[in-house]
Amino acid sequence: MDNLKRVMVSLPESLLDEVDWLVQQENGNRSQFIREAMRLYLADLRRRELREEMKRGYEEMANFNLQVAHEHNCKDELKILEKYEQGLVDSDGSRGS
Repeated sequence: MDNLKRVMVSLPESLLDEVDWLVQQENGNRSQFIREAMRLYLADLRRRELREEMKRGYEEMANFNLQVAHEHNCKDELKILEKYEQGLVDSDGSRGS
């Protein structure tokens, strides 16, 4: 395991009670639980940031993609592309993460 550093964190009593209850149900310990919760939270933040970057990229490329489709007279592909890009823009990231 990585070098561990001890930190002091202040938590509301109700939150700590909930954590302790969950830890007891899993026969684990508080430190392991909090480490895993922090890892999961950070991974979720990275996924959301990546999704937002991809969304911005699709939005920035939308006009170019439309122009290319128009130039090549790809009407069917254009409709599919517009629907796909709109779905990406509208997505809140809650599906298929």
